[in-house]
Amino acid sequence: MTDAVLVTGAFGLVGSATVRRLAADGRRVVATDLDNAENRKAAAGLPAGVEVRYADLTDPAAVDALIGDVAPAAIIHLAAIIAPFCYSRPALARKVSVDATGYLVEAAKSQDPQPRIVVASSVAVYGSRNPHHITDVLSADTPMRPTDLYGTHKAEAEELVRTSSLDWVVLRLGGVLTTDISFDIKPEFLFFESALPTDGRIQTVDVRDVAAAFAAATTADCVGEILLIGGDESHRLTQGDIAVATAGAMGLVGAIPIGRPGNPDSDTDWFATDWMDTVRAQEVLNFQHFSWPDMLAETAEKAGWKRYPFRAVAPLIGFVLRRQSAYRNAPGKYADPWGAIRGKWGDPGPDRTR
Repeated sequence: MTDAVLVTGAFGLVGSATVRRLAADGRRVVATDLDNAENRKAAAGLPAGVEVRYADLTDPAAVDALIGDVAPAAIIHLAAIIAPFCYSRPALARKVSVDATGYLVEAAKSQDPQPRIVVASSVAVYGSRNPHHITDVLSADTPMRPTDLYGTHKAEAEELVRTSSLDWVVLRLGGVLTTDISFDIKPEFLFFESALPTDGRIQTVDVRDVAAAFAAATTADCVGEILLIGGDESHRLTQGDIAVATAGAMGLVGAIPIGRPGNPDSDTDWFATDWMDTVRAQEVLNFQHFSWPDMLAETAEKAGWKRYPFRAVAPLIGFVLRRQSAYRNAPGKYADPWGAIRGKWGDPGPDRTR
């Protein structure tokens, strides 16, 4: 076995930040993801010394070869198809998020000694959370009741890892955000975000803090634990807070359309997010460094002088966003996230790929 840390899904938002954090910590990093033009471009920007190995994790032979060649001391498994993109390609999502996890576990079990595996999960495993009826916060002991495809896939992937002979750590992530300014946002994501109840509770976290958590979990005294990864208490927000505040920090005041609140009398018409108990995770991983006010201040600083022209174009951006809203011309006053998802991508339910 080498001292390498293998990072799967290495060119996604969390993956890129995690690779950078490990490299900054002086760790030997092997980054793996699919071989395509976008990932090759991303690989060119990696820190010096990071080794890149392209592999299709849905191919068990490729996984066996990867693990055998790298012989990692630890694996950070981030590869998955996230919401909302999993809803339109449920069979592929299962292959990437569940089947590939199984192949990775089996390949790791064949190593001597076996590597530690740190797996990215999500608060989506807990299912819909009506803040008008639920007053507690999420914890590792909160029962898993996934209500959609994504949460179900994450729960199944967790089970594959937790029932294996490997030393494992599961990190359940909240709403991961970045202060990097980009207008290259997929239309599907804009539609998805507009469908979520504005008063749904969500605990966000800076992607750099997520990367710090994953890096720490490869060596920390937390084997066999499920840890909840969210920012400090300033990150306890509602869904409607996030885009409005972020856009405002960039100068795009008034650009974000006002969405719909959730139905207080329905426990099913809510998305799978909530506030989290991160005390144990912070105690063992010491990862919370960027508060929500810190992120907004940094976003404003990065926007710099562009905040003034952004303010001028805010009405036009707002017009475009309203045309892409999930509830444009739709009757009703409450959000219906699952109905909106079903209408655009098909049934988001947990049994779709069984």
